[in-house]
Amino acid sequence: MDNNTQHKLVVVVGSVREGRFGPVVGSWVAEQARRHGGFEVEIVDLADFDIPTALPDAHPKLAADSYPRPAAMAPLTAALQGADAFLVVTPEYNHSYPASLKAAIDWHYTQWAAKPVAFVSYGGAAGGRHAVLHLENVLTELHAVTIRDGLAFPLYYANWQDGRPLDPEAPGYAKSLLEQLSWWAGALRTAREAAPYPA
Repeated sequence: MDNNTQHKLVVVVGSVREGRFGPVVGSWVAEQARRHGGFEVEIVDLADFDIPTALPDAHPKLAADSYPRPAAMAPLTAALQGADAFLVVTPEYNHSYPASLKAAIDWHYTQWAAKPVAFVSYGGAAGGRHAVLHLENVLTELHAVTIRDGLAFPLYYANWQDGRPLDPEAPGYAKSLLEQLSWWAGALRTAREAAPYPA
């Protein structure tokens, strides 16, 4: 696929806890996206940023570019702003997703709007599905388009080896997810270029 038709995909690694598995999953799924050929891939690891949980009084939608984010957050904001699509990698903590991911989402608003978001989750028996259900609700509120097909890795600690899932079907599932994500990325980019999204 020609670089001019590639979509900018940001893979967000949502966990920042010690001993986290997220970077392993993030690296693998980024590799699948590069092999797909339809994406220019950037991994954004939230552990690389200081993301406060205390927010300004201003609303990010109304303040737009003047929203008072910390200067150190600028690279994160720029990555989200420049993305055509997102792939969020999340574990499941207490039947939901990490506070670090919620904080990163809440510091932004228009950066998510009218863009597709797919999910790759991991955890215990549920494979992180509870976290994804909550994320779908939050990101829909921000006018993102969540992708139906996702990847979930139950009992990841027993089902990965050498940085890869043991399930031989996993690359095929990833390809299906990426096909849907690529379609939505192209359709929504065309729509945003034709007219501003009325968020």
